[in-house]
Amino acid sequence: MYVGARIELLGRYLEFPVIYKYRHRLRAGDNSWAGGGAGIVVIKPLGDLFLRFLKMIVMPLIFFTLVLGSASIDPKKLGKAGDLVIVIYVITSFIAATIGLSIGLAVHPGAGFKLPGVTYKPPKPVNFIQTMLSWIPTNPFGALAEFKVIPTIIFALFVGISLAYLRTSNDERVREAAETTYKVFDALSEVMYRIVRFVLEVAPYGVFAHMAVVIGKTGVALFIPYLKLIGSEVLGIALQIGLVYTGILLIAGINPAKFFRAAVEPMVTAFVTGSSSGTLPVTMRIAEEKLGIDRGLYSFTLPLGATINMDGTAIYMTLVAVFAADIVGRTLSFGELVTVATAAVMASVGAAGAPSAGLIMLTVTLGSVGLPFEVIPLIAGIDVILDMLRTMNNVTGDLTVTTAIAKKYGLIDFSKGVWASS
Repeated sequence: MYVGARIELLGRYLEFPVIYKYRHRLRAGDNSWAGGGAGIVVIKPLGDLFLRFLKMIVMPLIFFTLVLGSASIDPKKLGKAGDLVIVIYVITSFIAATIGLSIGLAVHPGAGFKLPGVTYKPPKPVNFIQTMLSWIPTNPFGALAEFKVIPTIIFALFVGISLAYLRTSNDERVREAAETTYKVFDALSEVMYRIVRFVLEVAPYGVFAHMAVVIGKTGVALFIPYLKLIGSEVLGIALQIGLVYTGILLIAGINPAKFFRAAVEPMVTAFVTGSSSGTLPVTMRIAEEKLGIDRGLYSFTLPLGATINMDGTAIYMTLVAVFAADIVGRTLSFGELVTVATAAVMASVGAAGAPSAGLIMLTVTLGSVGLPFEVIPLIAGIDVILDMLRTMNNVTGDLTVTTAIAKKYGLIDFSKGVWASS
């Protein structure tokens, strides 16, 4: 009976949403912040353990999920509309990353705060051409072993895109071999997602320990950078939705007011759930019922967007990269800014549409320019708020691009939904 009760209790714990575990750990930490002082360092190993888990999973997670994500695109089903969707998704993601970097460099959310206990040695400066050349790995497996993020991403995308074409080969032998390989990467990605789930389950304790040590040493000085970071993300998302997405709709000849009237429901759902994939059924229903978009189009573009189009995540990742650079007193060069933006966009292909997935993928952007992972537990302390904001942006971007493409190719019925109302 006793063992059965403990197993049942463990099951209930695992079913409890991770974001609420963060909240309860932080509430439990309120008294620790006040009275921790130097004595709180006894729990530091819990924070160190969490960081080691992050470093353990990041490279295999990048490789397996990026191969799977890029191999999932069927070249034969794309057509002109599909090609244009992917191009716009990539462009809007780079614009989002640029917005994030611009706001970060203007606000410098981490300026004035020093992370205690972190010894940081900046990499040797290289010029822009050398930076670009270094992205192409001369030894892909060496890049994996040496924690070279961008070269690993480049190689994974090459493997995934090649696999996507082989899966549609006219040669049955090649097609079957490619399909088997795809299933292997699918299984390996699921394995990594399961490990990520485990890391996220223990994360609240590691985050609590790390933040307790930091705040025990620095006091409440961290909360000002927190407010600046949250405000910066709110501003970035407002610009992305208010300028970029509205601009796309206007160029396509779509009434933005009517579009956003229909998009409110999936936007709110995404904000509440913090999950692009979890919001997908709502987004698809709105696309058909209220926006009158052809099912053949949205059934392809919206799931694809939930996989590869993470504009809000790109804003988040680039802001955190500047935040991390501020904390360690480093000024990012132009080449490093380009690297951060590229890493943020590429990482979005492998970012699962689940809550807190962006937190794990921060390892990609920080690792791409050698910034310390010790910043990640600090970000986890407010990631619930940041996650809801960026997910709302992600879902809005998917629906915006889908609507614009539908208008261009005549795949939208203006006699239905919001378009029929005055």
